[in-house]
Amino acid sequence: MKITSLFSRRAVSLAVAIAATIVAALFLWDYYMNAPWTRDGRVCADIVRLAPDVSGPVSGVLVRDNQSVKKGDLLFRVDPARFLLALRQCEASLADATSALVLAQRELARNRPMEGRWVSHQQLDQLTTAVTRCEAVVRRAEADRDVARLNLERSEVRAPVNGYVTNFSLREGNYVTSGQPVMAIVDEDSYYVAGYFEETKLPRIRVGDQVTVRLMGTGGRIAGHVAGIAAGIEDRERGDSSRLLANVNPTFSWVRLPQRVPVRVAIDEPLGSPAHLVAGQTATVIVSAR
Repeated sequence: MKITSLFSRRAVSLAVAIAATIVAALFLWDYYMNAPWTRDGRVCADIVRLAPDVSGPVSGVLVRDNQSVKKGDLLFRVDPARFLLALRQCEASLADATSALVLAQRELARNRPMEGRWVSHQQLDQLTTAVTRCEAVVRRAEADRDVARLNLERSEVRAPVNGYVTNFSLREGNYVTSGQPVMAIVDEDSYYVAGYFEETKLPRIRVGDQVTVRLMGTGGRIAGHVAGIAAGIEDRERGDSSRLLANVNPTFSWVRLPQRVPVRVAIDEPLGSPAHLVAGQTATVIVSAR
């Protein structure tokens, strides 16, 4: 009787242990394979590649690398001497054109009352045409003056956004070229987190779901929500041929790994995270599925 009772207790214990193992295995399988979380997250931000609108030597640099700047802050100056001279030249041309227009208008006003008697219709038409041409010259001179004034204003390069100057090495005396980026600004108002989720986990993710982001190495956490899921990713097994036909890879890997799909997470508030985020930081993204 004692042997039977002992055997029964051992059998029950073994069954409980097996059941607990199966439940734990199913839980771990679901957690690692289907639960909406990933260690493959990145802190992202918009990067403004700042380029001068005019060319010339740099006459002054007012910021340093990694400095915080506000929208409208002066960053550096391009030597304005050439643009000042160009503005004066355009203003002189405008004054000359304006004088010619006034003279043509007075000439037309004097001759108009004498049309048909001492002034022929042809002469009056010529005077009218001269006024029209002078008006066009004045408008062109005004446009040239405005362009010269704009170039002078653009010789002072200002921050277009709030953010942080990064990887900055511009020095006074360097020659900068219009349209060629010379510095980058990380837009501090554009930070978000990108989580790269396996496609098998997407069915549990919805726009608006609450998200907790854990930053690697800092212990900080960020609260956010799912702002959007990427509508498409690159198909690496297909390309375009020279004849615009589908060029499909004839061989596929036997092991089919789930693709990674970017999920954009908007930041709601920091929870013990550092005040200054760094674009590119690694993060763990955990979605609180509905």
